[in-house]
Amino acid sequence: MNRQLHQRSVRRGFALIPALFLIVVLGMLAVVAIRVGTGQQHAVTMSLQEARALAAARAGIEWGVYRALNGNCAASTTLSLSEAALNGFSVVVTCTATAYNTGATPNTSWVLSSSATSGGYGKPAYVHRVVSGTFTDAT
Repeated sequence: MNRQLHQRSVRRGFALIPALFLIVVLGMLAVVAIRVGTGQQHAVTMSLQEARALAAARAGIEWGVYRALNGNCAASTTLSLSEAALNGFSVVVTCTATAYNTGATPNTSWVLSSSATSGGYGKPAYVHRVVSGTFTDAT
């Protein structure tokens, strides 16, 4: 009788080891799945922020072109965007004008650079994009 009790307790103890192993493995799989999902979500969010930064930098170029064509090519101007998807972006627009002659016709060439930034450097949500362009009033 004592021998049967010992055999039953050995069988129960033996089943406990695979059960604990299975619980640990499933827990680790759950942690990996959560980390992968979080990483993918962060990648999508940053991709969207990068597209917004590019749009903000392009908006800075367009603003600079408008100002340059109206005779106001300032060395550097900072814009703080506050509308819709570009809310929170800071855009620094620099403009350099160069006068030249095409034959007897005086012309101007402008070099514009626009730098859009959101978030703090070193932070997870930091994004920065630079767009530059050159145009002239020559026809």
